[in-house]
Amino acid sequence: MSLPLLFALFAAVAYASGALLLKRVGDFGVGVWRTAFVANAICGLCFQPLLLLGGEWQPALWWQPVVVAGFFFAGQWCTFLAFDRGDVSVATPVLGIKVLLVTVIVAVAGTAAVPGRLWIAAALATAGIALLNRRGRGGAHRHVGFTIVLATLAAAAYACFDVLVQTWSPRWGLGRFLPLTIGLSGLLSFIFLLRARAPLRAIPRPAWPWLIGGSAVLGLQSLLFVSTLAHWGQAPAANVVYASRGLWAVLLVWLVGHWVGSREQHLGRDVLVGRLAGAGLMMSAIGLVLG
Repeated sequence: MSLPLLFALFAAVAYASGALLLKRVGDFGVGVWRTAFVANAICGLCFQPLLLLGGEWQPALWWQPVVVAGFFFAGQWCTFLAFDRGDVSVATPVLGIKVLLVTVIVAVAGTAAVPGRLWIAAALATAGIALLNRRGRGGAHRHVGFTIVLATLAAAAYACFDVLVQTWSPRWGLGRFLPLTIGLSGLLSFIFLLRARAPLRAIPRPAWPWLIGGSAVLGLQSLLFVSTLAHWGQAPAANVVYASRGLWAVLLVWLVGHWVGSREQHLGRDVLVGRLAGAGLMMSAIGLVLG
């Protein structure tokens, strides 16, 4: 496995770990928007040490980090709004089309060659994500159409973010483009607090270790994955490997879910079979990328 794909794999495992920690935050009533703000603020801080790597400021291209930060923020806004107003079990599989969209954008833009096996791998990974996120027949879904539209817009925004980081970052250097871009998205995250149902100071004290710990892990995995795209590119292949975070999330829930209060390990047989099929598709996708 090449170094960029190995980093994408590490980032996928770390993402699943951080997301599992943040699941516990929901039990304290923190809510989507306050969680998103704290996670984004910590993520922005995680990227600032990259300034030590140096690079070249590009005053004439000031709009590039602004545009990329805007895509990242738009993706998050649509994602969290879908989670808040709609149904997570509908939104999450739709978000998985980001893997396919990255491949499409790279191919259309002509920024890199996309071999046939990567197209197949992206399609398999997208299907695998949908199966890995099966949650059973637990009642009616809320605002299905609204959720699908928002999740699709979020996936498109995230895909544009990945491709533009890969395309524009080399001219600036790792130590300039990413700290500025992710720092800007962190500042934009103050808008999330406008939708929060309570202020930050109202977050219960027992929730803070889970919130900070999970946010820190997510920030570090984001640093690893986005830096990989900025330095090596390979966005389509890296996204297929990174999409395995759904597989690692399922495995972590089964192994240690009871430690963080997760009840997903008790889902029925149909869900188990579907997730096993999703795992098979995901491993096939990764095998094609590595091959």
